[in-house]
Amino acid sequence: MSFAPSPFTPMGIRSIQEQRDCWERKRSCTARELVQSEQRYCEQLDLVVTYFVEILKAKGTLRQDIRESIFSSIKSIHLINQTLLTHLELGRFGIGFEEFCTHLQLYNTYVDNIQTAKKALMVQVKKSKAFRRFKKLQESRPEFNQQKLEDLLTLPLQRIQQYKHFLRDLTENTSPDNPEFQQLSKAVKTISEVAQRIQDNARSHENHLQLRRVQKQLKGRKTRILTPGRWYIREGWLKTVPPKGMEAKPKMFYLFSDILLQAKPCSPIHPTNRDKFACQRIYPLKECTVDKVFGHTKSQGGLISLTFARAKLLLMSDDQGDINDWYRSLCLAIGQLKSKNTVVHRRDELRRKPIRSDPDSQNTPELQQTRGIKRTMMLDEEVREHKEGHSSSSIPSTGESGYSATKRLKPSEAPAAR
Repeated sequence: MSFAPSPFTPMGIRSIQEQRDCWERKRSCTARELVQSEQRYCEQLDLVVTYFVEILKAKGTLRQDIRESIFSSIKSIHLINQTLLTHLELGRFGIGFEEFCTHLQLYNTYVDNIQTAKKALMVQVKKSKAFRRFKKLQESRPEFNQQKLEDLLTLPLQRIQQYKHFLRDLTENTSPDNPEFQQLSKAVKTISEVAQRIQDNARSHENHLQLRRVQKQLKGRKTRILTPGRWYIREGWLKTVPPKGMEAKPKMFYLFSDILLQAKPCSPIHPTNRDKFACQRIYPLKECTVDKVFGHTKSQGGLISLTFARAKLLLMSDDQGDINDWYRSLCLAIGQLKSKNTVVHRRDELRRKPIRSDPDSQNTPELQQTRGIKRTMMLDEEVREHKEGHSSSSIPSTGESGYSATKRLKPSEAPAAR
């Protein structure tokens, strides 16, 4: 019996080899782009270190603490990236990024300080005439290619995001048998954590700016919007429906992660507060329920009902899409707040100690004596009922304690008992 080769075998082998060649081409293309972009990145870092950090330190234009606030760890970042570039140019991607990831704390420090750096730079540009002239002179050099210092300071944050995408492409087009596969996979995970940290810091800063903006829009300082843990969600005009059938009045509403703030515009003839709003009421979302109400707007706009612990609120809008967005935002904020409170409540219950009395107070002589008297009385009463019901019983009479009266006799002790 002869086994002829399958006609599909050469085609299958050829397709596998073609797939491997395609992966190798993609990997080579990604590696080339990574090396070229790393070279440009190191050149830009060198501009900042050479023409700003070192010269400012030598001239003493800015104090040391101000220089550290603006430039943070960018000099150390420049050094570790030069080492990484050497590995990448030699094709050692796995070893290069494995060593690079051990120094990512420098990037974490830089990420956490970036908002402080921007603010300190802006203050010095406005405050110091010498620094303003120095900055303008350095940026006019042909090496900077019309780039501003403000743009160059954000390069490390942008580079982390680029590393994440480059490493993912390299890992996807690297064979698992390749020794660099494990190194690249670990580097993707580590750098992705730093990238997430950058995004979280950016969101937190944006939320802080929104809270400050709303705080400035409100008249007076009694209403505190800048509270730790509070997140801005949305704002807009909605009509409040009064309970007695009066005319619906438009109000400005601000929705946060924990409260809903209702405000009205100040008088337009007020000398200082004509562009601000006066806070009327703050509704906590902790115990709020939201429902859609239909049939009151003739398919134009919508109406939603908010029920709080001590109040009820009807909100109306002529725009159907707007009222739907408000409904979704309210449901999402209330749901997240309740789920967060539930988790905290369960943790507190797990931490709570069981309610017990003090063990020392249970062994006092008075309690022991009282328990002994109660036990003896119960046993005596039990023996008395036993005697009345079974007069011919072989149970001996009780002595000093009631325990011997209820004890059963062993067979060997039966003659003696008689």
